[in-house]
Amino acid sequence: MDSFDNFHSSEKAEASELQRMIAVEQQKAQFQAQVHSFTDICWDKCVESPGSKLDHRTETCLVSCVERFIDTTLTITNRFTQMVQKGAH
Repeated sequence: MDSFDNFHSSEKAEASELQRMIAVEQQKAQFQAQVHSFTDICWDKCVESPGSKLDHRTETCLVSCVERFIDTTLTITNRFTQMVQKGAH
């Protein structure tokens, strides 16, 4: 029975590691989706005509747009976390 128990716990460890790896990959995919989203939004908002270089106004607009997007995302995420924590107590 000991070898069966060791095998079973080994399977559990592998399953746990697999779940962790899947969660990491899901987080990467979500991050990439967010980057794609704010790239599209900020590009449409700030870039009038693409060229070989960004002018100062376009660069400033892009930086501000991305910073607002990140700030908003963090605020929403923090608020959601607070709501979940309050619901868990």
